[in-house]
Amino acid sequence: MQTIERKSIKGGEFLIKETEAAQVFIPEEFTEEQRMVANTCREFLEREIYPRLDEIDQAKTNDLMVSLMDKAGELGLLGTSIPEQYGGFGMNFNTSMLVADVTGPGCSFAVALSAHTGIGTLPILYYGNEEQKARYLPKLATGEWKAAYCLTEPDSGSDANAAKTRATLTADGQHYSLTGQKMWITNGGFADLFIVFAKIDNDKNLTAFIVERGHGGITMNEEEKKMGIKGSSTRQVFFNDCLVPVENLLSNRENGFKIAVNILNIGRIKLAAAGIGASKQTINHAVNYANERKQFGVSIASFGAIKHKLATQIMKTYATESASYRAGQNIEDAIEDLIEAGMPEAEAKLKGVEQFAIECALMKVHGSEALSYVVDEGVQIYGGMGYSADAPMDRAYRDARINRIFEGTNEINRMLAVGTIVKRAMKGELNIMGPAMAVAKEIMSIPDLAAEEPEGMFVEEKKVLKNLKKALLMTAGAALQKFGPAFEREQEIMLNLADMLIEVYVAESTLLRTEKLIGLRGEAATALHKDMALVYLHEAVEKINQAGKAAVTSFAEGDELRGMLMGLKRFTKIAPLNLKEMRRRIADHAIAKNRYPF
Repeated sequence: MQTIERKSIKGGEFLIKETEAAQVFIPEEFTEEQRMVANTCREFLEREIYPRLDEIDQAKTNDLMVSLMDKAGELGLLGTSIPEQYGGFGMNFNTSMLVADVTGPGCSFAVALSAHTGIGTLPILYYGNEEQKARYLPKLATGEWKAAYCLTEPDSGSDANAAKTRATLTADGQHYSLTGQKMWITNGGFADLFIVFAKIDNDKNLTAFIVERGHGGITMNEEEKKMGIKGSSTRQVFFNDCLVPVENLLSNRENGFKIAVNILNIGRIKLAAAGIGASKQTINHAVNYANERKQFGVSIASFGAIKHKLATQIMKTYATESASYRAGQNIEDAIEDLIEAGMPEAEAKLKGVEQFAIECALMKVHGSEALSYVVDEGVQIYGGMGYSADAPMDRAYRDARINRIFEGTNEINRMLAVGTIVKRAMKGELNIMGPAMAVAKEIMSIPDLAAEEPEGMFVEEKKVLKNLKKALLMTAGAALQKFGPAFEREQEIMLNLADMLIEVYVAESTLLRTEKLIGLRGEAATALHKDMALVYLHEAVEKINQAGKAAVTSFAEGDELRGMLMGLKRFTKIAPLNLKEMRRRIADHAIAKNRYPF
């Protein structure tokens, strides 16, 4: 296979730049070594987790989860992102995404694993000094120590910087005394190490600390009783004059909020990856049940209504996978560029992820909402059995719900994505207003029917995508002009724009993956991939049209409104296809394979 040099782009540039299929990474390109890592994860789930899901959920102590984390540590699953010099494997970003994907169906175990390897470990890896890394990372890589992350408080959730936990330097200058309350702390019941965010004295911003359980002054409430992920440890943690050595201050004073934001960016896109694996496992159950369940003398898998559900579940999962690994490779490319430019590796990893904060937020939203659809329809396919705790959909449905709240609510992430684009545009880092003004002029002009036709694959579909981007630029540009600095108070409009942004990114990613696959495998072998890409694109057009209308009718009126609605109609056109037959082909393939087939 010919190797194509990928062009490193900036986060958010997909909206204003053409992307070639050759420049995106697709999951079919994973190396043999990466596939072996994935198989190790699968075998661990099949051997240790799936047979014990009820036992994990019903456990009265944390002993079982701790033993499972120990076993994962022995296999190296806790050290995939940690450099070899600290006892890990030093794998790249998309490999760590793959681990999150494949372990995603692990229910409560997946949550414990993710919290430990992500928000519990990465702050030290990326922000710790050499002494801190050498002291803590080897223990975290093997699982000798388990980690937790203490940010949320009763009065500070989405507004993390409003935290009230305080740190005061002791009279001898040797320790910080931490006092405060943290809540919803994953792994809190068994963690040996806590990343704790507090304000020193009357500082405006948070500072981060590495706190060992052995430092003392730490107490906890009983385990929280939760809707789902019942086997994961979730505690309120109280710090009562907890004495933390001054050398355990992480990074610089008042840098805690930045640490929290950057680590959450990583958590967001990995949450999307975990949703891919969870969706595939749910689809496996749904297809299997649809094949086995007989009604009116035939398998319910033969019914069109069931095929519609199965096909949409599969298509959404394929789309999430396409966009997530595209973004993951963009992050990896940015990291490599920064390292080549002389930036230290840890800093480069942070900057690379920060550059794609927009895509991380978009994929967190899309991945969690795709999973929500998959599990909801999974329950429906099971019918009455879907509501029974004896069938797998009960746990899948309850466990999935937290993903729309984890790592910042989906509402916060939607507004974050749009807000970040606006901020970068205002700083001149992202040229959004130029293209937006060009689209505004285009609305008033006569379409150029004599324009030269491009060549290649998916020519008409790429025109549709280009127009969808114009619909978004037109709407966003007009809203920014209308509201100016007050734009970020218009949350409803920001949510509409975010929905448009998500659909543009995911539809384009799905089409580009499919185009690249066709180039690698040929048309005949990828006919169903093409069906999925086209069905997704048609649905995206409808969603963008609806979100665009909701936005423009919120702020425009008279001739301006009529002009924008006319522009929206022009930019959300797509030639009709028989989507029913395309869905049936997708579903029939899965039914024949008796699983998620791609």
